[in-house]
Amino acid sequence: MLWSLLLLPLTVAAYLWLLRRKRKQTLSFSAVSWIIQNMGTPSTWRRHVPPALLGCALAVVLLASARPMARVTLPADYMTLILAMDVSRSMLAEDVEPSRIKAAQKAAREFLQDLPPNVRVGIVSFAGNAQVVQHVTNQREELVAAIDRFQLQRGTATGSGLLLALATLRPEASIDLESVLYNPNPFNLSDSSSGGSRSLDAPAAKPERKPEMPGSYTGGAIVLLSDGRRTTGPDPLAAAQKAADMGVRVYTVGFGTPNGFIPGYEGYSFFTQVDEEALKGVAKVTEADYFKAASAEDLKQVYKHLSAQFTLEKRDTEITALLAGLALLLILLALGLSAYWFQMGQKQAFNQARLIPSTSPES
Repeated sequence: MLWSLLLLPLTVAAYLWLLRRKRKQTLSFSAVSWIIQNMGTPSTWRRHVPPALLGCALAVVLLASARPMARVTLPADYMTLILAMDVSRSMLAEDVEPSRIKAAQKAAREFLQDLPPNVRVGIVSFAGNAQVVQHVTNQREELVAAIDRFQLQRGTATGSGLLLALATLRPEASIDLESVLYNPNPFNLSDSSSGGSRSLDAPAAKPERKPEMPGSYTGGAIVLLSDGRRTTGPDPLAAAQKAADMGVRVYTVGFGTPNGFIPGYEGYSFFTQVDEEALKGVAKVTEADYFKAASAEDLKQVYKHLSAQFTLEKRDTEITALLAGLALLLILLALGLSAYWFQMGQKQAFNQARLIPSTSPES
């Protein structure tokens, strides 16, 4: 449809041809010439304004026929958020005062208070395994109490936390968490050792769900916070692909500094480091954003940004109706100016004609 814009040069050429044709057909009369010479002629550009506006309206209509898209800011449709929070023992690191876990709990509590009241929230924690610590609710007191109940554990199963959050957000998808979280080949990848065969006693596989467009699900989103590297459980990138196939965005937050250090935990001391590449990959696959927070204030700002993100979001939206309205406005403006200037010209001509000396018919 954009090729139809080539009609515009033809329209301009036709307009110029009509102007030349009009000049050739104009006849001069003595009285009329006297009026024209003595009356104030309008501005030369003014006569071309209405046709120019009509030409712009035609261009806008032709552009609208291509059904263009634009990224505009609109009220977000998110109604449910799932917070997936890392509670591995690396959260004891004190590179963020007073510690990573205490700073994360405080920032999460403030985040919940800033959310609009119509947004429901569920909380999933993950370490060596994942669990739902608070089912989806709009009761902020219950959510805050669930955050305060966090218990640190060994291991970091980022993929497990993401999959459990996905199942909590979209229960209608009926994700088989048992087979996904404990099967060594959770996404049915080809295994040369087993030849891809299935035991005769194994239940028949469920028909695969038709993939949705990444980021197309507007009923909710997941916010995943982690401060370490996966040590067990499914690959978080494979879990992210599962979320992308269901249209769910996963916003990831990397919390901590490269110098995170836990002194004397259970007789051991070890360093902790954020796996930024994995978290960036999860966000990219699901068409969401990754945020880096190296301090308690950084994490607070990240959550504040996310709160605004879930109130207003940028979305690709078709703007055909907007362009059609603009074209209508240009047409009405062209007609209005043409009628107004024509009326003014008539009044001016009438006033000038009254000044012409009267002549008898014999003359």
